[in-house]
Amino acid sequence: MSITVGQIAPDFTLHNTEKNKISLSDYRGKNVLLLFFPLAFTGVCTNEMCSMRDSLAAYNSMNAEVIGISVDSLFTLGQFKKENNLNFQLLSDFNKEVSPAYGCLYDTFAFDMHGVSKRSAFVLDKEGIIRYAEVLEVAGDLPNFEAIQECLKSLN
Repeated sequence: MSITVGQIAPDFTLHNTEKNKISLSDYRGKNVLLLFFPLAFTGVCTNEMCSMRDSLAAYNSMNAEVIGISVDSLFTLGQFKKENNLNFQLLSDFNKEVSPAYGCLYDTFAFDMHGVSKRSAFVLDKEGIIRYAEVLEVAGDLPNFEAIQECLKSLN
């Protein structure tokens, strides 16, 4: 499935690192930045998530909630969050239901791994409408965070 700007974001419910179920619909009334990433503890993913940690105040000032999603288990994500002092939600798409709904799942990734999330970014407005969508084919690339911030600023 492919996601397009202007459509309602597919709702989902996933477990977070505290073993609680979190639904996207819980965030209605706030802007949301969904960041899908391939794998915890890999270089680019760690740098991206730590960069989000370090700039979270800027996203909070834009009334945006940051949510990271990967196919790692909630236990792996919990350790990743702890070791990197991440200060935002990490959700486990271990069953690979949400990544394909957003059009961001590799059929085959490095080392013949199947079903790994593509690095992707989606900005949702307060009504859950997608206002920015970027799905990257190359795992070493990062989303355009300048464009993401401009989009978020335009929503306030």
